[in-house]
Amino acid sequence: MVLLDNGDFLQGQPVVYYSNYEQYSGLHICSDVMNFMGYDAAGIGNHDLETGHEVYDKLVKEFKFPWLAANAVRKSDGQPYFQPYTIIERKGVRIAVLGLITPSIPTWLPEKIWEGIEFKDMVETAEKWMKIIREKENPDIVVGLFHSGIDSTYNNRSNEDYMNENASALVAQKVPGFDLIFAGHDHQECNIVIKNSVGQRVIILDSKNCAKLAAVASIQVKKDSENRLIDKKITGLIMEMNSCEPDNEMMKRYSEYISMIKHYVSRPIAKFTRTISSRDAMFGNSAFVDLIHSVQLEETGADISFAAPLTFDSKITKGTVCIRDMFKLYKFENLLYTLRLSGKEILDYLEYSYGLWFNTMSDKKDHLVLFEFDEKGNNRTAGKFYNYSSAAGIKYSVDLCKPAGEKITIFGFTDGRPFKLDEIYKVAVNSYRGNGGGGHLTEGAHIEHDELLKRIISATDKDLRYIIMRNIEQKKIVSPKASGNWKAVPQDFWIKGRKKDYQILYDN
Repeated sequence: MVLLDNGDFLQGQPVVYYSNYEQYSGLHICSDVMNFMGYDAAGIGNHDLETGHEVYDKLVKEFKFPWLAANAVRKSDGQPYFQPYTIIERKGVRIAVLGLITPSIPTWLPEKIWEGIEFKDMVETAEKWMKIIREKENPDIVVGLFHSGIDSTYNNRSNEDYMNENASALVAQKVPGFDLIFAGHDHQECNIVIKNSVGQRVIILDSKNCAKLAAVASIQVKKDSENRLIDKKITGLIMEMNSCEPDNEMMKRYSEYISMIKHYVSRPIAKFTRTISSRDAMFGNSAFVDLIHSVQLEETGADISFAAPLTFDSKITKGTVCIRDMFKLYKFENLLYTLRLSGKEILDYLEYSYGLWFNTMSDKKDHLVLFEFDEKGNNRTAGKFYNYSSAAGIKYSVDLCKPAGEKITIFGFTDGRPFKLDEIYKVAVNSYRGNGGGGHLTEGAHIEHDELLKRIISATDKDLRYIIMRNIEQKKIVSPKASGNWKAVPQDFWIKGRKKDYQILYDN
């Protein structure tokens, strides 16, 4: 058995949040658990870096296995900041594991989080290290552990784009030598075989997210009496995890920590007068997202807020709200930015967002949500839900019958002020979006990434979940509601489309 992890385990759950920020001293829970499980190597994900140097540098020292990212290099000398690869031996078989991380970190995260690190193109880095591994290590099997997705065309990119966010398949195709690649980052299930540039077979496995699935590769190796490789056979399997029972020894070992976390997340912080659900946010103006908007506007004093749902199917029930509910409302540890944007850039941002989100409807029978179909004929949303960004502070409509780029009409501010395309406004966004994540500001509003940095008026030191939690706790009683500042028209098209697509997304 060789046990690997592909990153993004330091964020999104109270278990790790507590160890990241609430109880920093002592062994981190991820170090404790993963060392106990006997991991042979792990890849680093973008959300692991989002915790900041203080956290991930600590884990590098605590892990009893290498944390890999060959294309994350020190700016000072160009050498890998993390370990680039490792050699694992099993029964005389040498397995090289090369780690790569998606190079798009600077487009999502503020520089202070990854200060001193530069991210390189995955294909170029793989070519460099494949040569070193082949010459120095003479491996029998070469495995890629890539925190990067499969679809290199995602977010309007092309296969030829430099520094591609999702370059796992590109590396497999362009860099001969890999036998097996574990992909990640894109939250998609994948088990495919491709041919590389010299006709060799490469298996790519992607186990989606949140340990719903496990990617399992079975490798058979045949050697002669002089330990020379004669033949190798590799097969891949994506395994469902919901039928697996928790290990008794592990649960006993961490029972005290589990109890401590349960106590931590059960602390009441406020009362909600109504139930809110992220399901509503998939189809229109919602109390779920407007609660985030209201906090962002209060904390920044901005004219406008941009926000999207960060969970696909979460519900916070009426009554006492606890810390655990904040992880349903806001999944990631983004910071809160205030930016300067023109009225035209705000309009273009919204056109881009709703172009990803809503279909162009010709009649009431059409889909409301913009769907795409996978190779099995299954529907899935083309623009991922965390890119369904709406606005607060202005009144506007979304014309479902108009094509992408022509859907939005802004009527003015909710306080009665006129909205002008040539005026400059203060806009509240999370740090992912403010650094160009999702393309709303770069592709949509056509702002160069270097220019984005100049637009930042302020950035919080604490993450948005902490800010939202503190805001709600101060109020004690919260009445979340949809503000009604925007709507989709024609309304009868929206009503029919919502009913149909709700069944597709949730009733199936």
